[in-house]
Amino acid sequence: MTGNSESLDELISTAKQVSETILKYSNVRVVSHNDTDGITSAAIICQALLREKIRYHATIVSRLDESVIEDVNNTISEGDLVIFCDMGSGQPDLISNVSEDTVVIDHHNPEGESTAKAVLNPHFSEIDGSTYLSASGSTYMVAREMDSSNVDLSGLAVTGAIGDKQVFESANEFILDESVKNSVISVKKGLKIGEGDIAQLLENVPEPYLDISGDREKIDEFLSSLNVHGNINDLDSEDFKKLASAITLKIIKNASTEAVESVIGDVYTLNKEPVQDIYEFIRILNACGKVKKGGLGLTLCLRDTSVLDEARQISLEYNRNIVDQIKKAESLIQCGSNIRYLNAESMDSIGIVAGVIIRYMYPDMPVIATNEVEDVVKVSARATHHLIEKGVDLNYAMREAAKLTVGSGGGHNIAAGAAIEKGQVENFINIVDDIIGKQLNPDTESSDED
Repeated sequence: MTGNSESLDELISTAKQVSETILKYSNVRVVSHNDTDGITSAAIICQALLREKIRYHATIVSRLDESVIEDVNNTISEGDLVIFCDMGSGQPDLISNVSEDTVVIDHHNPEGESTAKAVLNPHFSEIDGSTYLSASGSTYMVAREMDSSNVDLSGLAVTGAIGDKQVFESANEFILDESVKNSVISVKKGLKIGEGDIAQLLENVPEPYLDISGDREKIDEFLSSLNVHGNINDLDSEDFKKLASAITLKIIKNASTEAVESVIGDVYTLNKEPVQDIYEFIRILNACGKVKKGGLGLTLCLRDTSVLDEARQISLEYNRNIVDQIKKAESLIQCGSNIRYLNAESMDSIGIVAGVIIRYMYPDMPVIATNEVEDVVKVSARATHHLIEKGVDLNYAMREAAKLTVGSGGGHNIAAGAAIEKGQVENFINIVDDIIGKQLNPDTESSDED
């Protein structure tokens, strides 16, 4: 559900309760996810704690597992509070193993009964957390109840929401409106690809992914045919329209409707952050998290400009690599009955790759990407909002298929993941294909039984 005013009121009431719980503690351990949404979530709560003179120790992790819980228990003292951001809703058993009090601020589908002292999850307020409120947005709702001056952190919440490909309706719209009203974010119409030299952006940025992406020779030919060159911010209105129209025509050939909408429209500028271009900021934070430099991304979100040059270099190298991986993945795509899938080895960013494939190449079926890393196979699954409306639920598909292949999985209906044992990939793919088929055609199974 998108949520209504009553849902939003309930969310705010819950956020107030969670904030009151947090303010009772003098030492807090923060654990958050390593993507843009997770890093901005950590930054929001850490900033809010710092302003309350509450000591904190933050860690950015790729996933919540037993090793994380062990590390947490080894680094906390009696009377401390542990806050989990962008994780924990689907792992109540792990949360229960933390030796001190816990708080969970998340937007993933909740599973089971939580032992946390306080929980904020939009799903409990009938707001779909996969679409209308990110973890950073959820964390911001808590921070603004801790102190109204924390409204300056709303830009981080908007950053996390865009990083998670969310829609600005319901709770996200509330946060965006609050951010604009307080001059935390400025809005203008434009291309959502970032700032800088146009050719370099098209060469090194994974999204929008065009048939010329990563190929400088083709990019130069494309721009020469338009007679458009230089910094995107320096283009006059006529040249900008030519570029926007040409990019749109390239995207619209195969891409989903939401991909087109995600490239052209309202462009957000962050007035309080070290990186004001929100799309560059997202790329930097995601890159830092994925190359195990989440602390660097967190430092940047805490407005320490001393790490900016290093973070930008990491982002440049990481995103160049992503473009290369997408090109390699194109030749690996296979088609099942109800899904498209690809099996890779040592492909670091299969989640981003799967997302680009479904948004810009094949939006008609969910995309499942597997990647064999050492002794485990990691899986990323992506869908579109149109497929969700037709009944697709990747959270369920990943969770159930993983159970049957000696693994674990879950996430959102539109984006989910799993970790399974080697040798189970073909079986896993077949199970997911079957589950998605039943989700898209729920009457098939019942008619077979009649």
